[in-house]
Amino acid sequence: MDKLVIEGGRPLSGTIRIHGAKNAALPILAASLLAEGTVRLSNVPHLLDIEVMLSILSRLGSKCKHELETVTVDTSSANSFHVPEDLMKQMRSSIFLMGPLLARFGEVTIYQPGGCAIGERKIDLHLHGLQALGAEIEESDDKIHCRASRLIGADIHLDFASVGATENIMMAAATAYGTTVITNAAREPEIQDLQQFLNKMGANIIGAGTDTITIQGVERLEPCEYEIIPDRIVTGTVMIAAAVTRGSVTLTKTNPSHLTSLIHVLKRSGVQTSICNDIINISCMSRPKAVERIVTSPYPSFPTDLQSQVMVLLSLADGFSVMKETVFEGRFKHVEELSRMGADISTDLNYAFIRGVQRIYGATVEATDLRAGAALVIAGLAAQGTTVVEQVHHIDRGYDRIENMFQGLGAQMYRQSPVPKPLDLAN
Repeated sequence: MDKLVIEGGRPLSGTIRIHGAKNAALPILAASLLAEGTVRLSNVPHLLDIEVMLSILSRLGSKCKHELETVTVDTSSANSFHVPEDLMKQMRSSIFLMGPLLARFGEVTIYQPGGCAIGERKIDLHLHGLQALGAEIEESDDKIHCRASRLIGADIHLDFASVGATENIMMAAATAYGTTVITNAAREPEIQDLQQFLNKMGANIIGAGTDTITIQGVERLEPCEYEIIPDRIVTGTVMIAAAVTRGSVTLTKTNPSHLTSLIHVLKRSGVQTSICNDIINISCMSRPKAVERIVTSPYPSFPTDLQSQVMVLLSLADGFSVMKETVFEGRFKHVEELSRMGADISTDLNYAFIRGVQRIYGATVEATDLRAGAALVIAGLAAQGTTVVEQVHHIDRGYDRIENMFQGLGAQMYRQSPVPKPLDLAN
């Protein structure tokens, strides 16, 4: 397994362009199956999760190519509705294929998805939504088979504002007969991006970004070209890293409106933030201040995907902070690793209590999930001495060569790959 080796204690400085959003690209790649022909997507980063999704689409019969930041998917020859179990287990976002495959082929076979171990993430809302549209569902161990001769529009209320369930229902309903209304829908920017992509293919969807989405089913969709939105979590990660290292960084090709809650927290902490169109400037020349209380919650509230990164900032802030995690019950696994670096953090159920310290120190730590790994990289950049972050494959799921990203801002870090063992020629 690769490791990241970081020599900390250097302020980040310079300019960085933010790559496209993983959480927007994945459902849009799945939605490409709804139209026969070639979809061309730009601003698509090279991430492990993206490559897994393209591998799945290829195994389903599509022809896929990823060159630079452009992906082309030709779905003309797609001929399978059976998502391979080995690939399904690698990535939770493979669940997005349920709606498009059911809409295109009238049936779909999937398995319980894999992904980060950050708590239980049931797919019940996905299944209930598809059932409401007329799908028959059979479950056997980890295998799930859905069948529907024709999907019919319905009124669907989500008990929880699930991003994945909202998007899966949108895709399935785009070509269903009649009107579908989703209430208590998730409101994330990635859902708005999916709506814009589907509408560009000819769908009739309104309301994304609010808690009520209305989908008027159309007969067919046509392939199109589309540009993926910038990644708000990568943007936030770099903003926090600049603040934690007492640096000054300019971020380009961003969407500041997607990060209002983070910008508010950074300003409360004393971090200097300025915005001009799609450019964000971050600087922090002195020790940040503690933030009394932060609560994660679905968009537009503070995102759970930035909780662990902000915890690093609060670990070095002047004063006492409290964080409450309300989305995933298993998202404090990074606390033990940060504590090994000298952070003063205690937890009680879904609360974290952070007493800021003057400095943290390099250590060998382990990334347990995608965002925890990003937080440990940030901690390594701020720490005195050398930090080694293990299990880097988690980070590669959501950041396009994170070491290159921060090297461009002056960070002293590199990727260390295991040395292959020599062949034993004696045998």
